[in-house]
Amino acid sequence: MENSGQKRDASDVPIQTQKCEAQLLFAANVRRARKAQCISQEKLAEYAGLHTNYISSVERGERNISICNIERIARGLGVAMPELLSHQPDAAKAPE
Repeated sequence: MENSGQKRDASDVPIQTQKCEAQLLFAANVRRARKAQCISQEKLAEYAGLHTNYISSVERGERNISICNIERIARGLGVAMPELLSHQPDAAKAPE
């Protein structure tokens, strides 16, 4: 079996060590949309009904986020879900 970006523990269960491209794209799009509206992570968390630490980790691409939370964040930002999941002109930049 190929070992591409994954380590194995004693039980031979893959442990993901790298962020996937979709996570990084979503992270960049959330950050871009939030900053375009000049709102803080705290306000977005409030609007989305999520914790500030969760929003922060989403924007760093650290969360394998559920479809339900994608919807909550999109609603909190007042954007359509596809906007957060598709390539945007400014999304090519790495998250700050």
